[in-house]
Amino acid sequence: MATTQHPPPSRMRTWMLQGLSDMGKEGGHTGPHAAPEAPHKGQPWYRVMCLTGVDYFSTLGYQPGIAALAAGLLSPVATIVLVIVTLAGALPVYRRVAEESPHGEGSIAMLERLLSFWKGKLFVLTLLGFAATDFLITITLSAADASTHLVENPHLNSALHDKQMVITLILVALLGAVFLKGFLEAIGVAVALVGVYLTLNVVVIAVGGWHVATAGHVITDWADALTAEHGNVFAMVGVALLVFPKLALGLSGFETGVAVMPHVKGDGGDTEEHPHGRIRDTRKLLTSAALIMSVFLIATSFITTLLIPEKEFEPGGQANGRALAYLAHQYLGGAFGTVYDVSTIAILWFAGASAMAGLLNLMPRYLPRYGMAPHWARAVRPMVIVFTLIGFLVTWVFDADVDAQGGAYATGVLVLISSAAIAVTIAARKAGQRGWTVGFAVISAVFLYVTVANVIERPDGVKIGVCFIAGIILVSLLSRLARAFELRVTSVTLDDMAERFIRDMASRKLRFIANQPDRRDKAEYRDKIEQIRADNDMPEQDDFVFVEVTVTDPSEFEAGLTVRGEVLHNRYRVLTMESSSIPNALAALLLHARDTTGGIPHIYFEWTEGGPFANFLRFFLFGQGEVAPVTREVLREAEPDRTRRPRVHTG
Repeated sequence: MATTQHPPPSRMRTWMLQGLSDMGKEGGHTGPHAAPEAPHKGQPWYRVMCLTGVDYFSTLGYQPGIAALAAGLLSPVATIVLVIVTLAGALPVYRRVAEESPHGEGSIAMLERLLSFWKGKLFVLTLLGFAATDFLITITLSAADASTHLVENPHLNSALHDKQMVITLILVALLGAVFLKGFLEAIGVAVALVGVYLTLNVVVIAVGGWHVATAGHVITDWADALTAEHGNVFAMVGVALLVFPKLALGLSGFETGVAVMPHVKGDGGDTEEHPHGRIRDTRKLLTSAALIMSVFLIATSFITTLLIPEKEFEPGGQANGRALAYLAHQYLGGAFGTVYDVSTIAILWFAGASAMAGLLNLMPRYLPRYGMAPHWARAVRPMVIVFTLIGFLVTWVFDADVDAQGGAYATGVLVLISSAAIAVTIAARKAGQRGWTVGFAVISAVFLYVTVANVIERPDGVKIGVCFIAGIILVSLLSRLARAFELRVTSVTLDDMAERFIRDMASRKLRFIANQPDRRDKAEYRDKIEQIRADNDMPEQDDFVFVEVTVTDPSEFEAGLTVRGEVLHNRYRVLTMESSSIPNALAALLLHARDTTGGIPHIYFEWTEGGPFANFLRFFLFGQGEVAPVTREVLREAEPDRTRRPRVHTG
């Protein structure tokens, strides 16, 4: 294929676009959600689980406080409901996602395979908007909670009490700066952070449980207050179900668990097509993480509800956004509490790093392939700057408030889990598994209810999601328009007959006739040749090869091209191709014929009826329309040298 000569790029441009994805290209995966450098090699599943843990387990930093605010005295009961939904709903769904999508693509890729054409692309773009909400709010919420732990530390409170916004912005900026320099894969760091953080939480839970057990009136007072407020067990469960959507933050981490699958070592006999060991061990990862988190959620909600005065959970209270840190300082002293604060800040910051890596892996996986992102979207550093600036904006809009961001975070999490549940329901139905289909359908209904209830209760989450979706779709369509005339065929493969046709013509003139196949009878090809000769005043001795393109999925942007040759009616040579765009397929074939034979091909068209704007829309949306001028424009974009450009004739 022809290449365009460009002047040497500046040093800044070279640095910004270095690697056109440090986290996406083969051999250059550097983020914690990226694929391992060598296929079929990785880490044991329990170490990889810590990559999920920096996102999943770090929610203990703020989840107990959010649960207490949402459910009050019912927090432990509501948390038990959350655990039941986690183990009986989200866990089976994502165990199936791991089986259906073993290379880390997640539920979005499953739905992409199930849906085609533009409706599939728009659906994926919508899910990407909610995924962006999930990951970006993870960054800003984690940074806000980390700053809360720093500001509320008794040793620093007097100096930093009014600096939370500034500290949060600094943490977000620091995260962006690390990725601009280059974020190396750090499973070891994740293992250390998770190990230390969970150990410290075990100590806090043990001490808190001991205080609850030794002060018997605490449990009695709580039970009496609970009964007085809600009456009986059934009323308690009913209220817990109603407030459950507010606790949905405790479901975060499952999508991350699937995203880290490429790091799981699996078995020596695994292949990329059949990674059975990786699937089995990822299921162990998901199950173990869910069980560990369930135990911690129940224990922490119990001790924080019983030991912390209710007013301290409110905004401005000492336990707001840091309930476990409050207990650590209260019962274990300032030194231990400070160590706990440091570990919490570290794991929350690393959760932001994990989310940033997820964004940098997720967006380039879909948008450039759809033609819906500029070329620089494949590079890490420009995207890091974009996401960091958006993180600044979100932090400013929410005033670095953990509670205020909970709704947006929960919305992103719930939409992704709901889409995963729907995807596995469809997959089970296609596999003829009636029992699993019914079970997954029930789980889908539960998560859809929770999602809708969360949106009604806290519409700010869906508003932010809609903003991300609108932004992604707008940028995507503008990018697709800007790249409409780009040569997007990645490779051209000819079968033996097609190669023979081109070799035979190379000794004379390479002349092709673009034909829209109809009846494909002898009269169609005879009349077409006569028309082309008459329109272009050509002698009869020149011979031609017909080229016919069948449009498959016009919403696809990049793909390879396979050309097949056949002889019809013992006389007419025809090259057939399938492509998402007729002009692109024809331009790619002409350039390939030129490069392999050294001759300049000629192609002949007849004008298409209709207005130019309507024909352009047909080309943009359906891959056809006014084929002749668009083919010429694609060739002009691909080959700037007019003397080497294939000739386009229209009559």
